[in-house]
Amino acid sequence: MSYNLLKGKKGIIFGALDEKSIAWITAIKCHEEGAQIVLSNAPVAMRMGEINKLAEKIGAPVIPCDVTNNDDIENLISKTMEHFGGGFDFILHSIGMGVNVRKGKHYTDIDYGFNVKTNDVSAVSLHRVLACCMKKDALNEWGSVVALTYIAAQRVFPDYSEMADAKALLESITRSFGYHYGIKKHVRVNTISQSPTRTTAGSGVKGFDGFISYAEKMSPLGNATAEECGNYIVTLFSDLTKMVTMQNHFHDGGFSFTGVTQAVIEQMEK
Repeated sequence: MSYNLLKGKKGIIFGALDEKSIAWITAIKCHEEGAQIVLSNAPVAMRMGEINKLAEKIGAPVIPCDVTNNDDIENLISKTMEHFGGGFDFILHSIGMGVNVRKGKHYTDIDYGFNVKTNDVSAVSLHRVLACCMKKDALNEWGSVVALTYIAAQRVFPDYSEMADAKALLESITRSFGYHYGIKKHVRVNTISQSPTRTTAGSGVKGFDGFISYAEKMSPLGNATAEECGNYIVTLFSDLTKMVTMQNHFHDGGFSFTGVTQAVIEQMEK
């Protein structure tokens, strides 16, 4: 059911890889709610994924962008403004890459060069995008920016490794830039800390199947799905949340505030 929550709004969605990805599902949800969209991803991800299929489905142009490259970001923002005939209203930052994780490097023995790349892609990219938008006055008054994070920024999940640090940096940038953009143009910036989700990227994390089962048992409402996350993002892009900014929103079925559940106790006693 559509509520026309985003009627007349326009925005960029980063990170749609395939039909399992939260960004892909969110793009469809935003389109259903009346938004116009520009899709963007890194050139290598575009070759690996199926973004053109999504673009055709929702009538959106695709503009490649390496978010570690300022020239690429400027090109994306400029072309997006040309496409929309002016400013736009929202951005979804669904971007992350753990280079040490991919290379099998343990957290206690990371390659620091790889770590710089991880932080640049997964966190500093948000700063680069927002700085460019501010410079070009790209985001409209009362615009909304959402970045996807994970509770490993606050708690230890050993196999999440260096990405935990990257997500902590991402959340800090959200607060800091949210302050400055809020003062300058009432643009709000938030993160969503989502349940472990069976995306193509998430499924590649060591021990993921066991962990998703644990999280399901630890969450009073169960794990939040990618589709439910897409719905939540729509509300944060809408005018219903105009005064919400600089917040980390746990969208995890209650996992974040649950110490233990009866289901976990019973499992441990078997």
